[in-house]
Amino acid sequence: MARARQAAKAEGSKEAPERAADKDELLKYYRDMLLIRRFEERAGQLYGMGLIGGFCHLYIGQEAIAVGVQAVQEEGDQVITGYRDHGHMLACGMDPREVMAELTGREGGSSKGKGGSMHMFSTQAGFYGGHGIVGAQVSLGTGLAFANRYKQNGKVAFVYFGDGAANQGQVYESFNMAELWSLPAVYIIENNQYAMGTSIERSSSETLLYKRGASFRIPGEEVDGMDVLAVRDAARKAAEHARSGEGPYILEMKTYRYRGHSMSDPAKYRTREEVDEVRKTRDPIDHLREMLEKRGFADEAALREIDSEVKAIVADAAEFARTSPEPDPSELYTDVYVEAAQ
Repeated sequence: MARARQAAKAEGSKEAPERAADKDELLKYYRDMLLIRRFEERAGQLYGMGLIGGFCHLYIGQEAIAVGVQAVQEEGDQVITGYRDHGHMLACGMDPREVMAELTGREGGSSKGKGGSMHMFSTQAGFYGGHGIVGAQVSLGTGLAFANRYKQNGKVAFVYFGDGAANQGQVYESFNMAELWSLPAVYIIENNQYAMGTSIERSSSETLLYKRGASFRIPGEEVDGMDVLAVRDAARKAAEHARSGEGPYILEMKTYRYRGHSMSDPAKYRTREEVDEVRKTRDPIDHLREMLEKRGFADEAALREIDSEVKAIVADAAEFARTSPEPDPSELYTDVYVEAAQ
């Protein structure tokens, strides 16, 4: 139980002046986080009904990270992540209808039903994929950062990966090159305590993952990933570092996933009491709800209205996905290669 109390709380986090946020900002963060939560709950239901095939990894519990980081991104910045990606898509502003239709493999999906849960893509939203190979997105994201430096466009690549992927060799090859070339990359480790079914204590000799860049001289810090303002402020600092030409930065977001690794995971490697304690004491949405009420920015009725609005959006997305036709078989041969200009 002591482990659960510390699971999603960063060491030494402090209340600081830069944590200030006005009413509109906090309400937006709340709505965006709630949209991800309700969307993922409905996705879990659709998976159980057999409408979503293959793997499906839910983001429930980790909503503050995608929303907090998105709050500091500028137009043209890129996001790339692994297979637990629905929350990042929604935070990037992708249409919930298109995301849900993609999950169900329908023509109306953002990747025309060919990407599914793990391999969605939208360059229009600056989202460069969910990727199914553990850690593969880190080297690809480093490539995005290299392109930014080559073009001198002032953009930053936000590269997400988990505590399990943090043990992959290609991650450290990427760190080395990123620091050598001062690439504008922010590496975000979503440490939700368990890599598939293995706790971080069992799989990592160094459990303070923000230190993993030390031998490459990459600065890093640990962040309370259950506090959207703590995430936002740390992301702003990291982005400014990268954007100013100082090179990459590592953020370890201490968080917690409430569901199994994927929908097929019964999560018997942890107790129900551990999950319930984090839900009760560290839930990111509850934390922000309490802040809104304490500051007098919203009462219970106003928050219920936001929830109703979000549920309607999700219901509409689910209905759109259900009624959208399946892709024509000819789509198998489209968007496979890009024709280079002569």
